Amino acid sequence: MFAPPVVTRNQIKETIFDLLSAIAPEADFARLDPNADMRQALDIDSFDFLNFLIGLDEAIGVEIPEADYGKLVSLNDLLDYLFVHNPPV
Repeated sequence: MFAPPVVTRNQIKETIFDLLSAIAPEADFARLDPNADMRQALDIDSFDFLNFLIGLDEAIGVEIPEADYGKLVSLNDLLDYLFVHNPPV
């Protein structure tokens, strides 16, 4: 399986915001607390969050097992997880 070369935290963050903007177009990501519960802060339901995680897999190439969903609460959680599982080339 080919994974697009996403190598920096900023690139991962941009990808996250691009995907989230489709789910929460009114969200102001500049005001999003990176440690806050994203689903609650952006009013994202579980179905939209699942689609978001699937989108991340497609965009970044990191498959997130269902067992790890609970670990991905905040923006920082997601950035750390995706960066570790898709290290720089």
